[in-house]
Amino acid sequence: MDRQYIASLGLEPVLDAVLSGKRLTIGQGQALFDCPDPHVPAALAAHARKRLHGDRVHYVVNRHVNPTNVCVNRCRFCAYRRDEGQEGAYVLTPDEALAKLREAGAVDEVHIVGGCHPSLGLDYYEDLAARVRAAYPKASIKALTAVEVDHLAKLSGVSIREVLERLKASGVDMLPGGGAEIFADAPRKALCPEKIGGEAWLSVMAEAHGVGLRTNATMLFGHLETTRHRLEHMDALRRQQDATGGFVCFIPLPYLPGNNPLGEEARGPSAMDVLRTMAVSRLMLDNIPHIKAYWVMLGLKLSQLCLSWGADDLDGTVVEEKIGHEAGSDSAQALSIADLEDAIRSSGFTPVRRDGLFREA
Repeated sequence: MDRQYIASLGLEPVLDAVLSGKRLTIGQGQALFDCPDPHVPAALAAHARKRLHGDRVHYVVNRHVNPTNVCVNRCRFCAYRRDEGQEGAYVLTPDEALAKLREAGAVDEVHIVGGCHPSLGLDYYEDLAARVRAAYPKASIKALTAVEVDHLAKLSGVSIREVLERLKASGVDMLPGGGAEIFADAPRKALCPEKIGGEAWLSVMAEAHGVGLRTNATMLFGHLETTRHRLEHMDALRRQQDATGGFVCFIPLPYLPGNNPLGEEARGPSAMDVLRTMAVSRLMLDNIPHIKAYWVMLGLKLSQLCLSWGADDLDGTVVEEKIGHEAGSDSAQALSIADLEDAIRSSGFTPVRRDGLFREA
């Protein structure tokens, strides 16, 4: 990192903050988004990433299960949801969900997320989680987004805390980060008007952290939002992390324009926008340990590049993923352990197998 060159771009205060481990301001994050040379945020993010993780890149042997695609919300970016009774709508029985899991063999993480079904109550998810825990006693169970938790609380007439405590008692270890989308009111109302707002999403996550559940966090970008909206989203996450400390990983998710109404207005981020957003995420989120390059939505090649732009995780073997693929992702449905380790090594890093909580597996 050439100090004189970085200073010529007006970014010497950002360089000093990164080197000293100080928190960046939103204004400094904006300067990184606006920097004419993308290699500067890349170099700064690589420094921060190396300080945290050395040359280690994480992956997980996991299996996704989507119990239902029936959903009361009508998010304009979603190609996955169906109405009850619509062609293609489905609900898995717990036995069917377990059969899908067994197809994957031994796993270190089970990821359960789906639609907000109008009548599928908390009892169903407790039963499913308990069966998964019995079948996979050592695996991390990552189940239900903050949006689903809020929906189940309303549907079942109980508090959010009770939903979380009952899920935890059934074997759930953590919540995935979905449903965050973008916190800013204007684009959020245009994207997903029925979904809970950003403050409510953060409140559910705070409750989860309070009952001892860890969570991930996401941000959907490349649609109707601005880079300022992205930075405000990251700032809200790190302030929540200061308060409750339960976020394990942040996943910047690119909007995919296939087969959804929003595709007529937004085309999704460019590869360079993805890389720059990954770098800024690593630099802004100083208190969230891990940044994921989600190969399912990014594609493996771009995800490999993200490892040099601040990311330290590639997600995992997955086996079957519906939500991103129905929105136009052309990535593979699954990768083997050998595929993931080769992708990490060929990018210049050392693969580390983990579970959902980033414990070495």
